[in-house]
Amino acid sequence: MKTLAALRAPPANAGRVEAIVVRGDSRLPARLIERTIARAGLGLADDRLGQRGEAELSTRQVTLIQHEHLPVIAQLARVSAVDPVALRRNLVVSGINLLALKNARLRVGEALLELVGPCHPCSRMEEAIGPGGYAAMRGHGGMTARVLEDGPIAVGDAVFALAAETAGSTGAGRPR
Repeated sequence: MKTLAALRAPPANAGRVEAIVVRGDSRLPARLIERTIARAGLGLADDRLGQRGEAELSTRQVTLIQHEHLPVIAQLARVSAVDPVALRRNLVVSGINLLALKNARLRVGEALLELVGPCHPCSRMEEAIGPGGYAAMRGHGGMTARVLEDGPIAVGDAVFALAAETAGSTGAGRPR
């Protein structure tokens, strides 16, 4: 039987970047892009936080949401589908359980991110999804992250959770 520590180890399977969403001013609509550069200590180069050129909101430099949660959010909000752009999370990823990886380091494309904690919904989800959008997002809002190492990220890139012994190293950082 595996120990609890072994069960909590990052999975060896890879996820995938399904979409990249960037935001201009806080009230402007977000938009999809195909690639960007993660900037250590700042965020994504094409996003409003990464463009400021100053470390801000250090625990929220990049936001991630699980692609598999989008249909769940839609069902809970009683809508046919949820547009990930309207949710304003930077990276939509699939195939890896973000919520199980709090405090883990992820290699996303060539960038290194550290998951910090849950990305709680804001009241704008009522506008984005419709009545009940805020409640539907609770528990499904994704995770926030810091950028530890610069690197390009593109739609289709692999997402790997790094084992604790390799998380501090630089380089390709592939799963165990």
